[in-house]
Amino acid sequence: MSDDAYGATAAKRRLSLRLTELRQASGHTANHVCDLLDWGRGKVGRFEANQWKRPEMSDIRDLLRAYGVAAAEAHELEHLAGQARARPWWRDYADVFENEFAGFENDASQIRTFMPLVLPGLLQTREYMEVVLRAGSRSPSFIRRASEARLRRQEILDRPETAPQFRAVITEASLMYRWGSKGDRREQIEHLAVVSRKHNVDLRIQRFADGPPTGMHSMVNIFDLPGDDSHLVYIETDVAIHEVSKKEEVESYIHGFSRAQDAALEPGDTTAYLKYMAEQLE
Repeated sequence: MSDDAYGATAAKRRLSLRLTELRQASGHTANHVCDLLDWGRGKVGRFEANQWKRPEMSDIRDLLRAYGVAAAEAHELEHLAGQARARPWWRDYADVFENEFAGFENDASQIRTFMPLVLPGLLQTREYMEVVLRAGSRSPSFIRRASEARLRRQEILDRPETAPQFRAVITEASLMYRWGSKGDRREQIEHLAVVSRKHNVDLRIQRFADGPPTGMHSMVNIFDLPGDDSHLVYIETDVAIHEVSKKEEVESYIHGFSRAQDAALEPGDTTAYLKYMAEQLE
């Protein structure tokens, strides 16, 4: 399925990083640039920290002139800014998303996720996600909105040309809670088996029989963006999703995911085990 905002969040990030490099190369401080352009102090800093929603083309052109950017690169950066201005669907869910998590998930070329006690949002059926959301202190209206947004997020796995490579490690514990009816629980497991067969999905399960979860214990999402060598890591808690900024912590989570993946069943064996678990609920 198409997504008119695909790439917008990643483009905005690349634009912020490149503008920072250009300012530093020009020898200007952020405050000096604000003074040159008669902007309020802090505006350039917000741009470079990627704390903007939609870059204004006039602002971008002003910065490129101030930094003396050659015409060819200026044209490329203006094109990047135009891409970053696309209005993504998750902007309509500001009550659900407090940061750029949904945008980076949408734009990622690879997603790695590990959840020790619940299933990742991209793999949940509506019934499962509503049970998980009701376990918190959120209002019924928030649960409804969050469920809508989560189902919309899942569409990325079926995009024909830009679907990310999705690597998920789940635990048997996330499937053994006695929520809903047996039919609801069986439907969730069968849904996992279907998703596990997608060409862009690598799903692995850590079983009770293999001991406690190995590798990490946090709910973690790791995003790789197209044309970007860096990795973005987000940690989910009961109340929010936080970005991990320290490089050593990012590397630690990436290493932990690899260990969790190694400790889980291979994808083919995972699909077979999910079929076995579904049969136990018949």
